[in-house]
Amino acid sequence: MLATPLLCLIVGVFDGHTLSARCPLPDALQLHQSVQVRLQGVNAPQAQQPYGPEAREALRAMTLGQTAQLRCSKVGHQQHRVCTVWVAPASAPDGPRTLDAGLAMLTVGLARCSHADAQEQSPQERGQYSFAEQEAKARKAGLWRTNGAVDPPDC
Repeated sequence: MLATPLLCLIVGVFDGHTLSARCPLPDALQLHQSVQVRLQGVNAPQAQQPYGPEAREALRAMTLGQTAQLRCSKVGHQQHRVCTVWVAPASAPDGPRTLDAGLAMLTVGLARCSHADAQEQSPQERGQYSFAEQEAKARKAGLWRTNGAVDPPDC
């Protein structure tokens, strides 16, 4: 992990796996920094690809305007932080942050496991992500609805 978890406000959603967050600066009471975040362990279609707009909207509905806990493992290319993003579920918006946004995207079939991030995950997380993807495939949810979906490598 890069640092202790951060509590940040999600202020933008670019696609089904990339967010913009406003995070407090360390040791500052009122200063903030803008942070670009890529969800760890998942890869979603780009906006111009099939299911791209649906993936973006699903992530937006789940995270935008919420205070999220970011658990970052590394800084990726383009200086994005690679993080698991934890938010309160829609069913309990004032409750604890128990919803892993990446795992939720896999569950609804709007993202695929990212083999490139698998080494950053615990064996339990890899298993959960892989299982969620396999279940979405079996249900033909989201991008798995069509026969044109290409199976990515397992997590």
